[in-house]
Amino acid sequence: MLIARGLTKEYQSGDRTIAVLRDVSFEVPQGQFVAIVGPSGSGKTTLLGLLAGLDAPSRGNVTIDGGDFSALGEDARAQVRGEKVGFVFQSFQLIPTLTALENVQVPLELRGEPRATARARELLDRVGLGGRTHHFPNQLSGGEQQRVALARAFVNRPSILFADEPTGNLDSDNGTRIVELIESLNRESGSTVVLVTHDLDLAQRAQRVIRLSDGALVSDEATTGDRPPTTDPRQVA
Repeated sequence: MLIARGLTKEYQSGDRTIAVLRDVSFEVPQGQFVAIVGPSGSGKTTLLGLLAGLDAPSRGNVTIDGGDFSALGEDARAQVRGEKVGFVFQSFQLIPTLTALENVQVPLELRGEPRATARARELLDRVGLGGRTHHFPNQLSGGEQQRVALARAFVNRPSILFADEPTGNLDSDNGTRIVELIESLNRESGSTVVLVTHDLDLAQRAQRVIRLSDGALVSDEATTGDRPPTTDPRQVA
C-alpha cells in the first residue's frame, strides 16, 4: 500500500547542507496501523509530510497504491490526496466559519459527491456528534473538534490516513479516546493509518512502531497487538 524508499530531505544553510531525514525506507501493507515515534527534531513530521506528498524529498521516492507519488507534480499529488488520503492534525484545522457538518462535507463537495450531506451526518453520528452538527468550532470542546476532524478525514473513505500528533492538544483521557476512535475507524474502513506521536504509551496501541532518531530509522518493530476495549466515542469530551 505505502512504500518509502531511501527518503532523504536536505536543506541548505549558507554553505552547509543539513540533513533532516536520511535514507529512510519501509513498507506498510493495506489496513495496518503504524505509529512513528522519536524525540523532538528526529524528523517525524518531515517524514509524514513526504509520505503524504505535502513536500518533495531531496532523494528517494514514495509509492502509494502502486503509483510513484513523489514523481508527480503538485497538482497531480493534490488530486491523489483528494482521492486516497485523509489527514488529522494536532491543531484540528477546522474552518471556523463553518459548522461541524459543513466542515465534514467540504472534501466531498470539492469532489462533487451527490450525497455529501448524508455522508457527513453519518460520520458525525459515528464519532458521537450527531447532536452537534450545527455547532461551530468555537462552540465545541477540544475533544469534539478533533472528532469533527476525524470524521472529515474519513468522510471520503481514504486508502490511507496520516495523523500528525492528533492528541497533542488534548488531555490524557481525551487523547486516549481519540486514538481508540482511530483504531475503531481503521478496523471498520480498512484504511491504513500512519500516526506520528511523542507519546510512547499511545504508540503501543498501534500494530507496529517505527522509531526515528537524528533523521534516521533506528527501529521498526511489531507491538503485542493487545488493545484495550474501544471507548464509546460519545465519551470524548
